[in-house]
Amino acid sequence: MLKTERYIDNFLNNQLPQLRIAVVGDVMVDRYVYGKVERISPEAPVPINKVDRMTSVLGGAANVAANLAHLDCNVYLAGLIGDDANGGLLKSLLAEGGIDSSGLITRDDHATTTKMRILGARQQMARLDFEEITSFTEQERAELQGWLDDRIAAGLDGLVLSDYNKGVLTDEVAKMLISGANKAKIPVLVDPKGSDWTKYSGADFVTPNMKELSQCIGYDVPNDTEAVVEAAHKVLGRYNFGNLMITRSEMGITLVSKDGKVWNNPATSQEVFDVSGAGDTVAAAFIAAVGGKLSIRTALNIANAAAGIVVAKVGTYPVHRRELSELWSHRQQYIHREPYRSLTIQDMAVRVRMWQDKGETVVFTNGVFDILHRGHVLYLQQAATLGQHLIVGLNSDASCRRLKGETRPLNRQEDRALLLSALACVDDVVVFDEDTPKELLSVLRPDILVKGGDYKLEDIVGREYADRTEVIRFEDGYSTTGLIEKIGDLVKKGKL
Repeated sequence: MLKTERYIDNFLNNQLPQLRIAVVGDVMVDRYVYGKVERISPEAPVPINKVDRMTSVLGGAANVAANLAHLDCNVYLAGLIGDDANGGLLKSLLAEGGIDSSGLITRDDHATTTKMRILGARQQMARLDFEEITSFTEQERAELQGWLDDRIAAGLDGLVLSDYNKGVLTDEVAKMLISGANKAKIPVLVDPKGSDWTKYSGADFVTPNMKELSQCIGYDVPNDTEAVVEAAHKVLGRYNFGNLMITRSEMGITLVSKDGKVWNNPATSQEVFDVSGAGDTVAAAFIAAVGGKLSIRTALNIANAAAGIVVAKVGTYPVHRRELSELWSHRQQYIHREPYRSLTIQDMAVRVRMWQDKGETVVFTNGVFDILHRGHVLYLQQAATLGQHLIVGLNSDASCRRLKGETRPLNRQEDRALLLSALACVDDVVVFDEDTPKELLSVLRPDILVKGGDYKLEDIVGREYADRTEVIRFEDGYSTTGLIEKIGDLVKKGKL
């Protein structure tokens, strides 16, 4: 078993039940009315929903807590509720879920936020909202501060601020919570609302969806990787966040860090019934993985897998640790069933057409990639940001010998293809035998052709088969030839 696999197995099977995560924000109850629609009302032109059953589940910040609890984490929830029937219902749901609700502040004559969704034949027909938007009093803020101090003293692995713009996470409260976590070196994840995110300053991860990103940046951001990354860089230049993690519905998740790193994690192929609460699921799974000291890339994979499970369900649905474990086990069985094989040109062409028919942008680049190094990886990561899918055309061993000489390649085409396919930014690898990829491009016809180096556009072979051609400069100081020469020099000096 590979080292990364051992980490994930240990995380899912052993670490999750040990993690301690605090959630603060706008808690609410989600109520669902299920029925059948068979006729139109004689009183007005509206459908009559014959009710079969009603259910109630935790919503808002409480749904983030529920997701963490179903992952078997130890969860501590804080927020504001009313001394009403829905407040009592929320407390009973928290108790059933094993969630510590000692941070909830109950106020007399306050309406507990409740959303009632009316569904007929599994489709949402209407939503009724019961809410009262108000912020904490000075005394209530002091109670919240004391609660967080106690939680930090007892030990915390992560803090989530779940903002639904219902009044709990005011500027003062958000800054107080983030500052306390920062001092204790506890990772903070924020699900933001509104157009001004100043109050979240100091957060490690801020997780908007596309609508929220557009509201913050001040214009409609298209759900295109290049546009999303550009908008993310602008936001990170404006605010003091460690990372911006954008949930992009069917396009998956894109994370951009303050230091410029970009991770794209495409959505799993999945039939979608309901996206209610999917953002809460991503937040919960991601902060758990980060709290478990997993890498950002691995945390993204886990969060994306959890989102893939929840969107296949109807209504707000917390993902169970068992489901993630089963999904991971199935994935590992699939990975180890047989060695990786690059796609044939014909199979790759079918896949390209499928992606393009869905309106997704396909990026193509090519090369030998004999000894994979930092320069290659940075180049491929940049290329991947231009679209939703990156295909690498790989020179075969015979092609490489003709181009580089009889001593090359040092690594066989099967090994080079395997290494490239393991990169998160690469979707697929296809091997070609010709000296140039012109014939391959004539079959694949990608949306964007990318070349690295100092090419002039008119000199790039096969560019007539792509809608657009881009040139990305290689990072100085990194080359396969340079590595080979360095190794040869060390051998001559007797140091190897």
